[in-house]
Amino acid sequence: MPLAPAIQQSINTWLTPEYDAETQAAIREMQASGQDEQLTDAFYRSLEFGTGGLRGIMGPGSNRMNRYTLGMATQGLCNYLMQSFPGQEIRVAIAHDSRNNSAEFAQIAAGIFSANGIVVYLFDGLRPTPELSFAIRELECQSGCVITASHNPKEYNGYKVYWNDGAQVVAPHDANIIAEVNKITSVGEVKFEADRSKIISVGENIDALYFARARQLSIDPAAIQRQHDLKIVYTPIHGSGITLVPGLLREFGFTNVSVVEAQATPDGNFPTVQSPNPEEKSAMQLALDQAQAQDADIVFATDPDADRVGVGVKNDKGEWVLLNGNQTAALLTYYLLSARQRAGQATPQDFIVYTIVTSEIIGDIARQHNVKSYQTLTGFKYIAGLIRDLEGQETYIGGGEESYGFLIGDFVRDKDAVSACAMVAEMAAVAKDQGRTLYQEMVRMYAHYGLYVEDLISLTKKGQRGAEEIQEMMAQLRANPPQTIAGLKVVEIRDYKTGRIHDLRTGLATETGLESSNVLQFITEDGSKISARPSGTEPKIKFYFSVKQPLKSVVDFDLATRQAHEKIQAIIADMQLK
Repeated sequence: MPLAPAIQQSINTWLTPEYDAETQAAIREMQASGQDEQLTDAFYRSLEFGTGGLRGIMGPGSNRMNRYTLGMATQGLCNYLMQSFPGQEIRVAIAHDSRNNSAEFAQIAAGIFSANGIVVYLFDGLRPTPELSFAIRELECQSGCVITASHNPKEYNGYKVYWNDGAQVVAPHDANIIAEVNKITSVGEVKFEADRSKIISVGENIDALYFARARQLSIDPAAIQRQHDLKIVYTPIHGSGITLVPGLLREFGFTNVSVVEAQATPDGNFPTVQSPNPEEKSAMQLALDQAQAQDADIVFATDPDADRVGVGVKNDKGEWVLLNGNQTAALLTYYLLSARQRAGQATPQDFIVYTIVTSEIIGDIARQHNVKSYQTLTGFKYIAGLIRDLEGQETYIGGGEESYGFLIGDFVRDKDAVSACAMVAEMAAVAKDQGRTLYQEMVRMYAHYGLYVEDLISLTKKGQRGAEEIQEMMAQLRANPPQTIAGLKVVEIRDYKTGRIHDLRTGLATETGLESSNVLQFITEDGSKISARPSGTEPKIKFYFSVKQPLKSVVDFDLATRQAHEKIQAIIADMQLK
């Protein structure tokens, strides 16, 4: 079957001299071997520059991540920066992770910025995303980008764009940059010829500044000194975390850090894992095996750009278990607020932040410490935006989301697995200093605040019909919201698209106070929370479940956890999500 005319026209454009011989040869090879399906997918649209930047499979084509799609996006960003900061010397910072082509893409982006008269601070090797955020603020840049596809499979790469506060771009800049990128219709408009005089190499100098700031986060260095030989196993899963995580653990005072050698070397093929995602147990298996062999105290894993952290701890049976993102965020909040109080560091201006799909225990912990808490939409850029809005008025202590991201302190403005590893290690050292494991500390926390258990289901709906199905599911939930879920009465409906919260007990409606987002939440009479949210980056609809279970004593933890999981399964069955 012949290719659609528009696709053929796009292919023909890529076979002109504006594109390099290697790209043209790859396309002709696909044509010669009859790869019509692959050609269609590579050329049926342009890779979309979304609110966070680009992300896609690498290869030739308008719908692929390559020097040309990256180039057009960068040129659009340059044009917007020159409009936004007229008459100023514009500076940007660029970092990259360990993915295939990341270093080359970073060089190409640097060349385009410099060709447009913009000063570029280019990292001399791979670095974590949080260090890029830190560098933007430290070097007083107007913008910056990091070449990464986070924890996606090895076929992907991407390009995350940041603004002058070190946070990922938000409104109005996100939409304005997208508009400028969409105006670039030809690679001929991209200035690829680098001005090397405007590209400045940075590296160890920024590492040292980051370490100095991160060291100040430590609340109980005396406990670390006493427990300096806490046995830590760390894996960067072939990513950029290797450049900073072991170093910061040493800076904090930990002397017994063991790196998983098979995963220590940066490698964009991620040869030892199916997916370099610390949310998946298989990605952490080598680290867990090493921890078992060494009788370690704690395990850390970071994703390729080191903004997410996975944590492993030993339970009371001596088995290694993985904390989920909600548990790690709750424990960090619990430690930060209680340790600051003990150290006399707490102030009335302190606040913490968590997203609307993250565990409500974080709000409970804040309330019991008389600390203000805020909720934002899903995505760390919203947490960073709140930090910016409250700067100078209130003091940001920490914030996190259920998807394994947390940020302590405000000198970085994105989730930071590097500082999170150091603070979780400190928390484990403080617990050990008191004769407890981190697992026991977690159980004590739940016994005090009530047990919250969370789960997530992602339903994949591919193609145009899949997108329609997702819309239909949300429309159906809005038109006929459930009155009960698994026998529990629904007492509140939060619709973040309309910005309205309906209390079904009183009939009162209030505002969410957040910008519009296609998320629905149902709150039941026992405090359980069910959230429906279509993904903004993948053909998926996600359902988040958070149930609260009474827990009177630590001895009941296993039973209460089992009952909570049974409650979640009953909710899933009742909503027919399996």
